[in-house]
Amino acid sequence: MSAISTTVAPATPATVPVGTDAIVLTAAGIIKSYRRGVWPQRRRNTVLLGADLTLRPGEVVGLVGENGSGKSTLMEILVGALAPDAGTVTHTGRLGYCPQEPLVYPRLTCDEHFDLFGHAYGMTVEAAKAARQAIYDQLGFARYGKTRADQLSGGTMAKLNLGLALLADPDVLLLDEPYAGFDWDTYQKFWGLVAQRRQAGRSVLIVSHFVVDEDRFDRIVAVRDGKAVPR
Repeated sequence: MSAISTTVAPATPATVPVGTDAIVLTAAGIIKSYRRGVWPQRRRNTVLLGADLTLRPGEVVGLVGENGSGKSTLMEILVGALAPDAGTVTHTGRLGYCPQEPLVYPRLTCDEHFDLFGHAYGMTVEAAKAARQAIYDQLGFARYGKTRADQLSGGTMAKLNLGLALLADPDVLLLDEPYAGFDWDTYQKFWGLVAQRRQAGRSVLIVSHFVVDEDRFDRIVAVRDGKAVPR
């Protein structure tokens, strides 16, 4: 098996027109196994067995599959949170990642989270504040700006989780079950945001157990038997 090789281009805004054959993210031959059990009964469980995936500018792609099929594992490998056993991941521009379980600091407020993530992204204070306000307005949770994360409801926590991924206007947005906990109004606002990103030439990959609004996606890929295949 080959070693992992990840190539990342400078984080610059997407400039490739929607509909071109350019590729903004490629995963090729991704293999990942986990060791299960206790010695001497320990065994290797292969989750991904040569999975391939590409994203083009302005695409909205759904990634579906049964529980345990490897959807979240593939997503974590794409963002660099998990190392594969073999394969390559290449992307251009900046990635935004919304994990299935929010990774937040319980004692920080929503405002403080945006300030912290804005600094980590290398944004100016003014740019981070402007982006934060736009996200508050779009998702409707500005009134919770001064509320600590450990005091948020599940639905508002999901909004914060998504907002942090959107903050730096990433070229590729990777979302793992992003609308779990959303009410109907927020669900509609979410798809409005996705439509805006498609129009701006940004790419979105959404992991879900099942797809309800299939017409909202440009294509759907299923993780099955360790592979990522068109559905």
